[in-house]
Amino acid sequence: MKPIRPIPVNIISGYLGAGKSTLINHLLAQKPDTEYWALLINEFGQIGIDQALVGHGTGADVSIREIPGGCLCCAQGPQLRVALTQLIARQRPDRLLIEPTGLGHPAGIVQLLNSPGITEAVSLRTIITVVDPAILDTPELIQNPVFAQQVEIADLIAVSKSDLRNPAQVEEACELSRNMYPPKWRVIRLQQGSLPPDLLDHPSAASTHKTQSAPRLTLPTQDVPVSQPVSQPEPGQPIALNHSEQGVHAYSWLFHPDDCFDTERTRRFLTAIKGVKRIKAALRIGHAWLGYNRVIDDERVFPLNWRRDSRLEILSDQPLDKRHIEEGLLACLKQAEP
Repeated sequence: MKPIRPIPVNIISGYLGAGKSTLINHLLAQKPDTEYWALLINEFGQIGIDQALVGHGTGADVSIREIPGGCLCCAQGPQLRVALTQLIARQRPDRLLIEPTGLGHPAGIVQLLNSPGITEAVSLRTIITVVDPAILDTPELIQNPVFAQQVEIADLIAVSKSDLRNPAQVEEACELSRNMYPPKWRVIRLQQGSLPPDLLDHPSAASTHKTQSAPRLTLPTQDVPVSQPVSQPEPGQPIALNHSEQGVHAYSWLFHPDDCFDTERTRRFLTAIKGVKRIKAALRIGHAWLGYNRVIDDERVFPLNWRRDSRLEILSDQPLDKRHIEEGLLACLKQAEP
């Protein structure tokens, strides 16, 4: 009997706003037509946003699964392990991409992939860390232990936004990356998130995989839900969730599908919110949808394909006035037509 080939797995990490989603979208767009890929997203917020911002336009040959409410170590508890086991055993993708939360330690995911019962079924390939060269202007981020671990564990460092940042800044980021220890297999510059897909298949230095074929995995007797159940919102009455861990506060809102936002009013309101690390949103504006992405004061608005609802997430280092923000969001809604 022909042995089952272990599934190639890539971890794509990077700090908040580095450009992970843009890179992943480019990789999915370049996926071979004959292959079936899966994407597993571990989010810190309680209401998943990234699935709405990643993979829009992909077809049935790409499976996207999201784990909201992920802890900062990315692998604590059963949720990630169960989701990973189910993907491997039931869907048998030709490739699996894992995107940890930008606030998380990717070493926890590497440890999970190298654990008994999983390591035999996967082949850990290039670990990619996306670095925005603008981080050089923020010394406190460079010294952040999460960012340090993301860079340390990488096989390939992708210096993003090289077409947008100062050329001297981009060159400095590349030079620093080339001189890191342990040495990196490759340091490349990204323009608009485009990464040659042949760079995905370098065996990762973090892998302990030694076998040549994958065994049959034993599935859990029951499915463990990979996200907390969320009740359905009513028009003009969003569901609000929040949680905090290790000094990071996440505030999330889920809106009814009939709720429509005024574009300019919403953008002005989101831009005016102070003290945030990240704002992500997928919003209905009538018959169209918009994505909103803000990292500190750098914001981007872009079109989205149809989504089933509107949702928004804010991350901050300090507690925010959740009630005031929700009132502001409700004021951004368009009045329903009679």
